[in-house]
Amino acid sequence: MQLPVMPPIKPMLAKPIGAIPAGQHYEPKWDGFRSIIFRDGDEVEIGSRNERPMTRYFPEVVEAVKANFPDRAVIDGEIVIADREANRLEFEVLQQRIHPAASRVNLLARETPASFIAFDLLALGERNLMREPLADRRAALEEALAKAEPPVYVTPATQDIDLAGQWFNQFEGAGLDGLIAKPLTLTYQPDKRVMSKIKHERTADCVVAGYRVHKSGPDAIGSLLLGLYDETNPGNGLVSVGVVGAFPMARRRELFTELQPLVSTFDNHPWAWARQEDGHRTPRKSETSRWNAGKDLSFIPLRPERVVEVRYDYMEGPRFRHTTQFVRWRTDRDPESCTYAQLERPVRFDLDQVLLGGQ
Repeated sequence: MQLPVMPPIKPMLAKPIGAIPAGQHYEPKWDGFRSIIFRDGDEVEIGSRNERPMTRYFPEVVEAVKANFPDRAVIDGEIVIADREANRLEFEVLQQRIHPAASRVNLLARETPASFIAFDLLALGERNLMREPLADRRAALEEALAKAEPPVYVTPATQDIDLAGQWFNQFEGAGLDGLIAKPLTLTYQPDKRVMSKIKHERTADCVVAGYRVHKSGPDAIGSLLLGLYDETNPGNGLVSVGVVGAFPMARRRELFTELQPLVSTFDNHPWAWARQEDGHRTPRKSETSRWNAGKDLSFIPLRPERVVEVRYDYMEGPRFRHTTQFVRWRTDRDPESCTYAQLERPVRFDLDQVLLGGQ
């Protein structure tokens, strides 16, 4: 492989801001694996944010690149898996694609094929475009992929801030992760937070049903395990929805002491070991994690009597997509009143319309 821009290269990054800035280039923020893809004829390398190649995990993307990319190109984008029936992106399914066994990789490539969403062009032919302004790179990207067919797409983009605001609200229903804003004069700057990201921020009251200890020792809280009751199907009991963490170390030790009176056994706990096979969503469903190899995901059960208010961005299926942030304890709330009904439901939007919006 001999390209003007050679792997590995770290992608350009975004910093979080609270509102959509005026006078910029706006794109949906895709929820997948960030990847810079290099193609030189029959040679293809799929890069990752940590600079480790992902080529072997996505053979169907390699074939799509050969069928749709220019013969020699370096393109930045996102690998995603779209569930057309559920009309959303599936990050958990995408995580399962990172598997050591070639037979499993090939099976998943057929059963859960991935797509590539292109949003920047770093090199084309003999040209290194990284020092050219975004406006020129975007125009060159659209021309380079003008005839691309699924599963290769060009991300939708606009300079209309009102339309960007509509996307921010509408596209969440298709499982997207907010907006990215970029100055039109921006050059490509690897590993620099020179773009902006705008994400949703909401709160929810959740039941605390367990904790994991911190890596520093057994006397500090690592994270609190959160649950919500499913008001539409009471038989589901308390559904595991995520965790809250990021406490200062002193607070982690205080929480450990505070929660000891609530420590329980699994005999009557809603996430008891014996109920793991009943089809319920419990923290033990992912007790062994390929994505976090060797990480201990066991937990200490607590009587589900305390309620905490947490801040979150959005849901992926029944769970919070990202780790939540602590807001306050809600001593005024009855744990059984903490149901999914309190959560804001995003406007539903056809994922295919989003994907094809940039073509």
